[in-house]
Amino acid sequence: MRKGNTYLLLFILALFGFCMWAILPASEILGREEFKLGLDLRGGSHLVYKVDLTKKDPSQSDADVIQGVKQKIERRVNAYGVTEPIVQTIRSEQGAFILVQLPGVEDVDEAIELIGQTAELDFREMELDESGRLVFDEEGKPKWTAIATATGSDGKEKELTGKYLKPNAKVVLDPRTNEPQVAFEWNEEGAHLFEQITERNLNKPLGIYLDDEPISWPTVQAVIKKTGVITGLTLEEARTLAIQLNSGSLDVPLEIVERRDIGATLGEDSLRKSLIAGIIGTALVVAFMIGYYRFTGFVACMALAVFVALNLAVFKLIPVVLTLPGIAGFIVSVGMGVDGNVLVAERLKEELRRGRTLGAAVEEGFRQSWTAIFDANVTVFIACIVLYWLGNTFGNFLVMGFATTLFIGTALSMFTQVVVTRTFMRTAVGLRLATSPRAYGVLEQ
Repeated sequence: MRKGNTYLLLFILALFGFCMWAILPASEILGREEFKLGLDLRGGSHLVYKVDLTKKDPSQSDADVIQGVKQKIERRVNAYGVTEPIVQTIRSEQGAFILVQLPGVEDVDEAIELIGQTAELDFREMELDESGRLVFDEEGKPKWTAIATATGSDGKEKELTGKYLKPNAKVVLDPRTNEPQVAFEWNEEGAHLFEQITERNLNKPLGIYLDDEPISWPTVQAVIKKTGVITGLTLEEARTLAIQLNSGSLDVPLEIVERRDIGATLGEDSLRKSLIAGIIGTALVVAFMIGYYRFTGFVACMALAVFVALNLAVFKLIPVVLTLPGIAGFIVSVGMGVDGNVLVAERLKEELRRGRTLGAAVEEGFRQSWTAIFDANVTVFIACIVLYWLGNTFGNFLVMGFATTLFIGTALSMFTQVVVTRTFMRTAVGLRLATSPRAYGVLEQ
C-alpha cells in the first residue's frame, strides 16, 4: 500500500473521529453545544411587521429607516434573551416588512409588545393657568402640557425626549421601598435641558410619558442634571422599558400583519418524523449499494458514513440553523452522496470485464468518472445558488434553508466521492481484501 495513501487514510480516520466528537451529546461537557433548531422544529413564534414609512423623517431614506428599525429590533430581541432569533427585512410591492422569528419564546404577547413599541420617551409639565394654578380636566385630573422644552446649548428651544438618553438604562431597586425603578442618564445636551426643566418644576410633579402614555409622574425634589429614575413600574415593565430605552426608539411605527405560533410538541413531532425519514432513506441507499455493487457498494457506504458525520459536524460547528426544509436538503444530499460512487462502480466493472487488474481498474474507474462527477455537482451548486437567491429576494427563508444544506452536502459529497472512497478502495486493493471480480458485481464468463 502506498505511503501517501496510508497518511491519507489516517487523516480520514482522524477527521471521522473529530466529527463524531463534535456530534455526540457527551461532547457538551467539553464545550460543544446542541444542534441549532429552527422555529418549525423547536417551536416559538413567527411574526411579520409592516413598516409605516409614511411616518419617517423626510431627511431619511427608506433604506436607512428600514435598516435602523431592523437593528433596533435585533438589539431588543437579543436583550430580551431569545436564543438564535431571526430578524430579516422583506421588500415587496406591498411595502417594507420585517420578519421576526423567536424560537422557544413562551410569552409571545410580551415579546410582541417589546418589539413593536416605538418607545418614544418624553417629559411633560403640569398645565397652569394665567394665575399659575393647576388646570384640571373634566374628570378632575390635572392636565399636562405638550412635551417639555428648554433652551439648548445652541440657544434654540428643544423638546426633552429619549433621543438624548445614553444607552445605559438599568433596573434598580429603591433602597427605601425595594420597588423596581429604571435609572437613566442623559448625554451632555440632555443634561443641559433636564437641569432647566427640573429647576422650574421644583416640588412639582413631572410627567414621564412613553409613546404618549403616562407611566410615571414623580415629584421633582431637587434640581437634576445628568441622571434620574422612572418609578411606578412592575419589575417586568421596568425590565422591558430599560431594554427599549437602551435600544433606542423606533424611527417609525410597526404594524403586525402576520403571527404564527408553533408549539414545542409540533416541533418535536416534526423532528422525530424527519429523523425517521432520514434513517429509512439511508438504509435503502445502503441496501441497494451493497446488494447491487457488492464490495464496491460496501466501501461506498463506509464513505457515506464519513460523509454523514462530516456533514452533521459542519452543521453543528458553523452552526447551521436546521429547519424541516434544511433537513430535507440534507437527506437529498445523502442520496446524492453515493451517485459518484455509482459511476465509479460501473466504470470499475467495465474495466474488470476488459481484463484489467483490480488496481488498474480502480484507478481507471475514478479517472474516467471524474468529469461526470464534477459536472453533476456543479449543476447542483448552480441550482442551490439560484434557490438561495430567489428565497432571499422573496423572503422565503425555508427555501434558503433547503439551498444552504443541499449546497454544503453537495460540496462534502464531492470530497467523500473523490478522496474518501478512492482512499478506501486503494487500501482494500493493497490489503487484498477482495480480489475476485464477483465481489465487484462482475460475473465470470
